[in-house]
Amino acid sequence: MRQGRKSRRGGDTPPKRTVNYRDLRNPFPPMAAFSEDHITAMHNAALSVLETHGVKILLPEARMLFKAAGAIIDESTDMVTIGREIVQAALDTAPKSIPVAGGAPHRDLTLELGMLVFQPGAGAPHATDLIKGRRPATNQDFRDLTCLTQHFDVLHMVPPLVEPQDIPMHLRHYATMEAQLTLSDKVPFIFSRGTPQVEQSFEMLRDFRGLSDASFAAQPHCYTIINTNSPRQIDIPMAQGLIDFAKAGQMSIVTPFTLMGAMAPITVAGAITLSHAEALAAITLTQLVAPGAPVCYGTFTSNVDMKSGAPVFGTPEHFRASLAAGQLARLIGLPWRSASGSAANLGDVQAANETQFGTWGCLMAGATVIIHAAGWLEGGLTVGYEKLITDIEVLQMIAELCVAGEEGGSDLGLDAIADVQPGGHFFGTPHTMARYQTEFYEPLVADYANFGTWAERGSVDATTRATGLWQNILATPPDVPVNDARRGALQDYIAKATATGGAAPVS
Repeated sequence: MRQGRKSRRGGDTPPKRTVNYRDLRNPFPPMAAFSEDHITAMHNAALSVLETHGVKILLPEARMLFKAAGAIIDESTDMVTIGREIVQAALDTAPKSIPVAGGAPHRDLTLELGMLVFQPGAGAPHATDLIKGRRPATNQDFRDLTCLTQHFDVLHMVPPLVEPQDIPMHLRHYATMEAQLTLSDKVPFIFSRGTPQVEQSFEMLRDFRGLSDASFAAQPHCYTIINTNSPRQIDIPMAQGLIDFAKAGQMSIVTPFTLMGAMAPITVAGAITLSHAEALAAITLTQLVAPGAPVCYGTFTSNVDMKSGAPVFGTPEHFRASLAAGQLARLIGLPWRSASGSAANLGDVQAANETQFGTWGCLMAGATVIIHAAGWLEGGLTVGYEKLITDIEVLQMIAELCVAGEEGGSDLGLDAIADVQPGGHFFGTPHTMARYQTEFYEPLVADYANFGTWAERGSVDATTRATGLWQNILATPPDVPVNDARRGALQDYIAKATATGGAAPVS
């Protein structure tokens, strides 16, 4: 959402600059980290890992599904070795294009190779801003960040922005679902923390959106993120989540979190090979449950600081890992999710550099979904309000490059060239005057004034301007039409479920 520039003539209503950031395609040709032969070898190596070494799967139901498909199970160790023919059969049925329904038709998405979807930072236990400082995240923070996500069209899905620490785990899914449904019409996220919580979340979403059981099952209306426990393990909640979402026809985004030198080999190729093997095992499970179940390939592979062991992001290794993952995603043909992010402790130059470099790695890799693209700090421990805004500035400029192909270069300006004599200028030509209010991107927080003008205005920096922007956005309720009867029914459902004890997560 953006506003047009103010008119230079008092009283006139200036034209508004409108650009569709809701349906983006990646305009950049994908880069390669390795040769295609090397990528094929990495894929085959991952299949060999699954056949020879296997994956530890802690959920008995999941092991039985693999056993029924012909995998070899060692019940004494929970290890599952998966033949490549089983994996290939799963890749054959996994959909290459996934239509996902939002809360309004203009929020619908299609996830496939070539599409581009941005998400803000997610999963942080803390929030920070210049007003309140760094703190354990609260339900109000989750609601505020949901409103900010709703406000900007360049953010397409609502992730688990922060974990509301003031709400116990057995009740937390009620609060996060209520916020997502009433404050946003974008595609919502549901944690995979056991079947009871998942089924209750599905029920809240289905009834609030007025969907029948059949229409809810017909296509995804929500998603979850499945993180494997690298190296080579899928725990009970994650395996159960893959099963629950596949049964319901809802989308899983499979994302091994492999840090080079820690939970994965220290080389980019080794870490991505391990990540690929784990992703293939999880994807295969969804297809064993329901062939054609919507599932996205994914990776989050970066390195650690070998001096401290701390995760780092936005590094050259992070960039190269994204490129390699993109090559493997194209090899198997599935839409896929990658991630940006920053290890910086506050929204400073380090944070901006790491997030931008990580984001460009995802873009050059051809990622379908890029998460942690705005607001993520401390390697995921914190989401920053100001950082969210300043990162959105970058995302909107990237989106401008995506939509420029619609008309970019079509207007050669030949009349203007003819109007201006050598050594002249184009400020006053009819061509410029007809377009000057809408031609260029209007920044959110950047200040293009010269030093003198900027100083006269109070020498306000971009971070401080970002504070004013998010405060202004939150001062106005989000423009999300909500049916009062359905809101009331949702609140009644939550009250009754809370009174009966909620739903405890599984571990």
